[in-house]
Amino acid sequence: MARARSSASRWRYCNPSYYLKRPKRLALLFIAFVCVSFLVWDRQTLVREQEIEVASLKAELTHLQDLLDELKSIGGNAGVSGRNGKSSKKSTVPDDPIDIQRREKVKDAMLHAWSSYEKYAWGQDELQPQSKNGVNSFGGLGATLIDSLDTLYIMGLDEQFQRAREWVANSLDFNKNYEASVFETTIRVVGGLLSAYDLSEDKLFLEKARDIADRLLPAWNTPSGIPYNIINLAHGNAHNPGWTGGDSILADSGTEQLEFIALSQRTGDPKYQKKVENVIIELNKTFPADGLLPIYINPHRGTSSYSTITFGAMGDSFYEYLLKVWIQGNKTAAVKHYREMWETSMKGLLSLVRRTTPSSFTYICEKNGDSLHDKMDELACFAPGMIALGSLGYGPEESQKFLSLAEELAWTCYNFYQSTPTKLAGENYFFHSGQDMSVGTSWNILRPETVESLFYLWRLTGNKTYQEWGWNIFQAFEKNSRIESGYVGLKDVNSGVKDNMMQSFFLAETLEYLYLLFSPSSVISLDEWVFNTEAHPIRIMTRHDNGENLGGSDGQQKQFYRLRGRKEGRRVDD
Repeated sequence: MARARSSASRWRYCNPSYYLKRPKRLALLFIAFVCVSFLVWDRQTLVREQEIEVASLKAELTHLQDLLDELKSIGGNAGVSGRNGKSSKKSTVPDDPIDIQRREKVKDAMLHAWSSYEKYAWGQDELQPQSKNGVNSFGGLGATLIDSLDTLYIMGLDEQFQRAREWVANSLDFNKNYEASVFETTIRVVGGLLSAYDLSEDKLFLEKARDIADRLLPAWNTPSGIPYNIINLAHGNAHNPGWTGGDSILADSGTEQLEFIALSQRTGDPKYQKKVENVIIELNKTFPADGLLPIYINPHRGTSSYSTITFGAMGDSFYEYLLKVWIQGNKTAAVKHYREMWETSMKGLLSLVRRTTPSSFTYICEKNGDSLHDKMDELACFAPGMIALGSLGYGPEESQKFLSLAEELAWTCYNFYQSTPTKLAGENYFFHSGQDMSVGTSWNILRPETVESLFYLWRLTGNKTYQEWGWNIFQAFEKNSRIESGYVGLKDVNSGVKDNMMQSFFLAETLEYLYLLFSPSSVISLDEWVFNTEAHPIRIMTRHDNGENLGGSDGQQKQFYRLRGRKEGRRVDD
């Protein structure tokens, strides 16, 4: 309205009566000049004002878009991970000062463990802290170094990561006359190298992963495709350990899928994926109605042998990988059968669940034939995290049922720690009526399984109780296991007597899960990464394949994909 009034007052000069007292010709010329001038002026003014209005609307639109992005971020959208595994969008949720302090304490623990390894055992598999020397528990493959690559990267320990990278480039040699565990070498070395590649995008790690995987492949050359569990890295001769009676072990045969599928995805060579997926196809032919498989499998017939059924040692990570391969493939139809097998196994798991008296601790039995044994390994404490992670794929009612079960089991596993004088868990526990729980095998070798489950439950529920439990466990490690030259396990969680071994998974898993327990959920987002059983994060890649024709003749990956810890019960004494 202000602009309209201003224009009207100016147009009075166009009224002929205004010039009646002036000479006629001059008046008419002046009228024409003034009117044309006003027309031009009004046109320019209108254009300028329209431009200002358009600019204002654009600024408002940009502001609204920024608000929308903020709302998405607050709503839990982690964004696309950058090279360090962190979200490329800054979180609008402030970092808890207590979490920051605790995260730094865990980082300090990693620095202490790593520096001790560098000083006394550089390039060897594991450090013996008390005698201050290294041992080659895995044939001299630098297990601790490779296991630690992703932990160093995630924690931002760049100088340490670069020194480790140089060792991999210049000193890592797989041509060794060594009888290697296919399982341990896959989860630690292949998985560690692939994770370092996914995080850093350094092709050196992918090349090394392919080298060691090629040396492991002959293990799958059996009549059934079920792999032998031991192979000579230099000569390719494969066999099973004598103490299994010639059988293959369930966990050892069903815990290579994540790593070998990832290797096929990243190299475009289908041979790795085909070998490991044939195992699942073979097992699915005779998969039982309760989804529970005994721990021994005949590699010639591909059928199970009469043996223990357990979610502990030698059974555990088979069930874990059924779920995680489904997640790794981004839950598409191509990996649906993994999820279906896993859900069948969860029905079987429910049949093994029991509760103690008087405290009603929930635990998972072991089974032999028709007999149940009231025993649970600490290794089986990965199960609460697995169940919580898998609960997301059910409908609301089933999801809540399984999440509640996961929380109950986590409480039991936490009490494995709280029930001992050192507040560190033993290797396994027995349950007797009226006695709740008692330590069976009483050593602690720095295992990560309970902390792993606390990490998942914290991420999925936001309940800070799980952070508190994890912090208590970390403090118990600091009090009982930290010495001047690294970290050691305990020979006895009751007496606190120390052993002489810093297991590589303490750096790879225990400290990494503790660090992530106190980190924002955008750091290694569960929407973008899946952890192998050694806590090595591997990028999720959407699968639309049928398991065939992954690579072209030029070796390049075809567009079937789109970016988007269990260890054996091994103890080393002094």
